[in-house]
Amino acid sequence: MLAAQNQATRPVHGSEPLAHTFSIVARDSATGELGVAVQSHWFSVGTVVSWAEAGVGVVATQSFVNKSFGLRGLSLLKSGLSPQEARDSLLADDPGAPVRQLALVDNQGRVAAHTGSKCIQFACHIEGLQYSVQANMMYGPDVCRAMQDAFENSRGRALADRLLLALEAAQTVGGDFRGQQSAAILVVPGKSSGKPWDDVLVDLRVDDHAEPIKELRRLYQVHLAYEHMNKGDYFVEVNDMASAMEEYNTARELMPTQVELQFWTALTLANVGKLEEALPIFKAVFSQEPIWREIVPRLAAVDLVTVSAVDLERILQQ
Repeated sequence: MLAAQNQATRPVHGSEPLAHTFSIVARDSATGELGVAVQSHWFSVGTVVSWAEAGVGVVATQSFVNKSFGLRGLSLLKSGLSPQEARDSLLADDPGAPVRQLALVDNQGRVAAHTGSKCIQFACHIEGLQYSVQANMMYGPDVCRAMQDAFENSRGRALADRLLLALEAAQTVGGDFRGQQSAAILVVPGKSSGKPWDDVLVDLRVDDHAEPIKELRRLYQVHLAYEHMNKGDYFVEVNDMASAMEEYNTARELMPTQVELQFWTALTLANVGKLEEALPIFKAVFSQEPIWREIVPRLAAVDLVTVSAVDLERILQQ
């Protein structure tokens, strides 16, 4: 459950309403990526529970939430403390320790978790190899085990996918006693690039939804599609058109109804001399959303359409 605390010293049992939570924190042993995912019957749970920093670790702070545990926990890990030492330090001067739930994983894969003796049942946590799952005030007693099984049985898949599988598994065995409302996933690299703006791999939130985990899965699919589009754009920049088209086609397969992805694919085909392949795609785009026909001359005016005047007219006639 969540009763958000603005400061570490705020009274534990304040006037905030309660929410209830299951989450997972983990490190991918193959890539070093660090991630945290959470679901709750609570508005915008991702802004409260999940914390991460590239090259440092991830933290989930829940139950009667002490939000300071997020940044303070990361700071302690960054200073060289182990997750166990960071956990003990955070709880040592916290009068609300019996109602807290906390989990940390660092960039070495070390794990520490805490479920206070007064967390409302069903409450649990399981510390695994480079991950921890935790839950409180669940509908039934099987949530932590279901999350553990889903995570361990999905080795070899992307970390974000495995985190989502854990959330989905928790929901199948009952999940939050009161149902669903919000969910979030946050994944960062295992090593910092020194460029914080590039050090978030996945950052998706569903703040208020009847089926937030299902919606989070959909958003992750969109995220993957646009990642492939971004890679395609990069390959265009370095004049590797074969790789660019491979990425664009993958994006289209992930989101076949997204008109914009189709448009940019067609434009790239036209620009690399494959106009005949591009024309049917332009036609489908323009029939669905005619506004894209108006954009073509604007792109041509700034040299983003490089076909001849004759071919440009053929495009516009589709």
